[in-house]
Amino acid sequence: MLIKVVLIIDKRKEQSIKYKKILENSNITVFLSSDFARALELMNRFDPDLIMISDSLDFDIKKAIEQIRVLTYNTRPAIIALSKSNHIQDKIDVLDAGADDFLSEPINSDEFKARITAHIRRNFENSLSEKTMLFDSKISYKMIKRAVNASAKWAIMLIDIDNIQYYKNTYGELAADKLLQTYSAIIKSAVDNNDYIGQLSNEDFIVITDNEKAEKIANYLVYAFDSVVEKFYNKSDLERGFVFMHGDEKAEDKVNLVSTSIGVITNQYKKYTDVKQVISSLISTHKLAQYNKGSDYVIERPEITADNAVENREINNNILIAEPDEALSILLEATARLQGYNVKVVEEFEKIFDAIESYNPSIIILDAGNSETLKGLEVCRKLKYETENLKSNIIFTTTVHDKELVLNAGADLYLPKPYELSVMFGWIRKFNENFNS
Repeated sequence: MLIKVVLIIDKRKEQSIKYKKILENSNITVFLSSDFARALELMNRFDPDLIMISDSLDFDIKKAIEQIRVLTYNTRPAIIALSKSNHIQDKIDVLDAGADDFLSEPINSDEFKARITAHIRRNFENSLSEKTMLFDSKISYKMIKRAVNASAKWAIMLIDIDNIQYYKNTYGELAADKLLQTYSAIIKSAVDNNDYIGQLSNEDFIVITDNEKAEKIANYLVYAFDSVVEKFYNKSDLERGFVFMHGDEKAEDKVNLVSTSIGVITNQYKKYTDVKQVISSLISTHKLAQYNKGSDYVIERPEITADNAVENREINNNILIAEPDEALSILLEATARLQGYNVKVVEEFEKIFDAIESYNPSIIILDAGNSETLKGLEVCRKLKYETENLKSNIIFTTTVHDKELVLNAGADLYLPKPYELSVMFGWIRKFNENFNS
């Protein structure tokens, strides 16, 4: 089920309750706050899809909207301003501050409902993958977070197509896209309206369902995937059971046919308190499924302790992440782990130096930090110019678009925000290969 969340920031109790009842009749979860500081806590906890803010607050609405836009730049909720004013300049001011719409009160209930639901619909539609028409990682992250905060029993499934990159290299991108689209259609057929299906990366699927249905879904997906996969290979590759890689350097290499691996975790045996914990357990359980030859699934059970089940590779795949934005940090960590990297996250800049000494990362993803202090720049200079024998590559991310300033601080790559994950991980692969060559 696609859970939609709205946060209403309004000092007027009766008016905000009225709005809440209207939206709840459209199956929208609504949270109320009469205090801006409390509203920021709710934003961090629930990542609302839409935020309504009234000028009734004892706080400048333009400044509030600017702060909300900065703090939610990664999740990008729709922001709607509410006001009794009907002046053109007032509307222009809040729109310039970052609001997506301005509603003059009083407003007809039907029009109010239509406008809000339209903004939410557009917000979700903008997060659909062009290849699979499923929701992307930002929406999936939200849904996982909302499942963790709910009291119901749930199961979360991480579904992957193993060896799809090798398949793409051999048969081409169009064939790989068709395989991905076919599997997404199979997954859609296995779930119902009470379930959520989306993607955690471009080639990994997430399903949130009832814990009692998870194993039946996983069992069906393994059977269905193996039943259709032969249609995506030529006869000789199918008979051989593997494909040869093309190119002079890869001529002797062989790769198994694609298969599906599914990791499933539930809150039936273990209580999860945050998204990072969920993602870590989910990836560890998924890795156990990948150990088995061919398509398979593994469900987290009381006897499974998957945290240390996978040995580190001999090459250095260690990544150190120093990203103050919690949502982006978790997203980076999850995507990196899915791609086979070992990840350590530090929450304070001062802890980076100790982490480097003990962890020896090949890559450091370092954010500039607060736009006023740019603490990350100071850390970058110390790492590059004052730390002995540092071989790590530093990818520096920032909302301050000053390339010369960043590179002069010693960064190996300047990556302005917002950036695409595909761009980030393209550079990670390149730096990691160079580091280990």
